[in-house]
Amino acid sequence: MTTLKIGIADTEEMKARTLRIARGEEKPSADDPKVWFISTESFSKVLSASNRDMLRLIAENEPDSLDALAELTGRAKSNLSRTLKAMTSYGLVRMERSGKKLAPKLIHDRVVLELALTSSRRKPSRPKETAHE
Repeated sequence: MTTLKIGIADTEEMKARTLRIARGEEKPSADDPKVWFISTESFSKVLSASNRDMLRLIAENEPDSLDALAELTGRAKSNLSRTLKAMTSYGLVRMERSGKKLAPKLIHDRVVLELALTSSRRKPSRPKETAHE
């Protein structure tokens, strides 16, 4: 399996970063997060303790359908469907079709969170002072 690098940035930060990249002022690094959440709260909801347990069950038991996953977790199929849809959008799982059934598959077995505690916005650079002769 692989590690998914996740970052936290609000909408304004992501918009500013995207514009800096488009203007050539910033170059994305291969080490940058691949998935972004808009808040630590949204991150914690998607990767709550019960959802991490569900991901572990998917990895260990490889359920062949949502019904099988519902039985393993004791959660309602509708609840699982919503949760898996969110996890799919963040690249944590994928849903594979087998006949008429959809089976969840874990994509990454580890998540690394990058969280800046100070503003990541760059300060405008000052023009360099030159000595006059």
